[in-house]
Amino acid sequence: MLAVSRSLVIPEAELVERFLRADGPGGQHVNRTESAVELRFDVARSPSLPEPLRARLLARRDRRLTAAGVLVIQARRFRDQAANRDDARARLLALIREQLTPPRPRIATKPTRGARERRLEGKQQRGQIKRSRRRDWSGD
Repeated sequence: MLAVSRSLVIPEAELVERFLRADGPGGQHVNRTESAVELRFDVARSPSLPEPLRARLLARRDRRLTAAGVLVIQARRFRDQAANRDDARARLLALIREQLTPPRPRIATKPTRGARERRLEGKQQRGQIKRSRRRDWSGD
């Protein structure tokens, strides 16, 4: 069981773990042990996620999210399988907790009068600089 918050718990049955051989440090030992962990969590079909949270998770532009709505986290930072399992679960928790609170809506603002005037003055100055670079081609 993965406790995200007081009210949200993800059961173990919804998490699919696969163990694979990791690259990196370990010498000859790395070729024989499957210490890397691939953790899969089906965000789109999870009954434990509330609908607003599911929508926010699916709306993320994240390369770890498949087209079918499955979140795939690969953990291969450590040399032993248990540490990689814990790492993958911690990263999943962090990702879900990040989306628990909805983002604050953006409040549209208008530029101040002074800001508009400064912008137009800058454009005038830039145009003046460009005009001064011109060459007179009239042949006089």
